[in-house]
This record gives sequence, C-alpha cells and structure tokens, in this order.
Amino acid sequence: RGAGELGSKGAGKPRKLDSSLAPSSMSGEIRFEGVWFAYKNDDYVLKNLDFTIRPGEKVALVGPTGAGKSSIIRLLCRLYEPTRGRILIDGIDIRSLPQAELRRHLGVILQEGFLFAGDVKGNIALGETYSLAEIQGAAQATNVDRFIEQLPQGYETQLRERGMNLSGGQKQLLAFARAAIRNPRILVLDEATASLDVGTEALIQQALDHLLERRTAIIIAHRLSTIRNVDRILVLKRGELVESGSHEELLQQNGLYAALYKLQMLGT
Repeated sequence: RGAGELGSKGAGKPRKLDSSLAPSSMSGEIRFEGVWFAYKNDDYVLKNLDFTIRPGEKVALVGPTGAGKSSIIRLLCRLYEPTRGRILIDGIDIRSLPQAELRRHLGVILQEGFLFAGDVKGNIALGETYSLAEIQGAAQATNVDRFIEQLPQGYETQLRERGMNLSGGQKQLLAFARAAIRNPRILVLDEATASLDVGTEALIQQALDHLLERRTAIIIAHRLSTIRNVDRILVLKRGELVESGSHEELLQQNGLYAALYKLQMLGT
C-alpha cells in the first residue's frame, strides 16, 4: 500500500500533511535530521540519524540484518513517518510535499519487482498513459529492448502473474525500464543486481549504469562486493549510523564494515 493508506494515528504512521508545495524540479539532495523511528511504542529501529546525501551522489546502506536499512527507505517513501526528527529533499520536509509529487521524483527498484498478468508494454507503463514510442524509448535507453525483441511477440508478449515465464534477470530488466520511463531524480535500489543470470548479467549492469547517471541513488547492499564503487557507504548497527566513508576508507578503519566485508569474502 502507498503512503497515506496506512492510517493517520499511531506511532510511525503517516499523517496527511500534503500541501500545494511542489517544486517544479529537484536537484535530489536528501537530508535526515535527528530521525528516530519505532514501529510500535518506544522500540526504536532508527536512532538519531543525521546524514546528508548530495545531489547526484551514490550512497550505499550496509549493516547486519535488522540494522535499519529497509526502515530508512520506508520513511523516505513516506510509507511511514519519523517518530521524531524530519526528512528533507532539497531542503523541503517531505511531509509537505504532495505524495504524487514525491513519488514522481522517487524511483524504487526492489530485489523482486512485481509483474502482473498482461503484456510487456503494460508492465512497463504500469497504469500510466505512455505511448508505445515512449515505452520503447525507455527500453532502448536501458538496453532492455534487446531482451524484449527476443520475446515471441516483443512488446505484445503476454506475461504470467508475477512474470513466471521470465527469468529473474529478465524481470529485473523490466523494472529498470519502468524506472527509466518515469525519469526519477532519486533512485532507491534494493540489491538490484541480485537476480543476475547468464543471459542477462551484462544487460543488467548496462541498464543499471544508465539509470545511475546524473541521479541521486541510495543502494541497499547485502553483497558488499557490489557496492565498492559508490561515492560513500553508510554503515548501520541497531538503527544507528556507526561508520561513513568510501570502501577503502572503511577498510582502513578496520571497524564493522571491514569485519562484514572480510566475513563475506571468506564465504565466497
């Protein structure tokens, strides 16, 4: 369910604070100011988070299971609101933005995107009135057209519920085309390269590189080897920001990130 459908009472639930305030364009700066969050009572899953992501910066969120990575994304998307503190985009409290405007500038690609029964072009348009030329343009821009053109009826190919007749990589490619056609200023990626398979690995990486160009990006990373080249890594532990820096800087600090990275390398 979208923001605003989760009710307006109780800790962590969104309040409808939409107004006519809606910037015509966004640079994509994200700022968390003293953000605390609990799904219930005082059981805080995020604690006094303070950080800024600059326009166009690529930032990865890492940490053990339960560190708060997904909760940060849910707050940014206004599925919930901070218990305390505030979140700003371009200096504007996101609770002051119309939800439709926020969603227009915010693209989210999950590890497992949902596909419905219907044709390929409808799954890319996702209920919006895009022309076939716009759909094809988005697919071409992310190299997704290469795989679509190999399908039996191309853009008219019928997909089964949840895309059961596609590979994991092919489903992820359609998610990239969905994001590209909406041209969001901010991208949120939840391990977007997790569904790699032999037939789509190169296409997925090319599509991802295109999507990240000139956009602010937050990347939730479970496999640390996939985020070595981001601009900055934020390391979370039990809802707190404990480390921040580049891959090399964090390895030199020999703290939590270095321990997690070494542990994963031993397991490969």
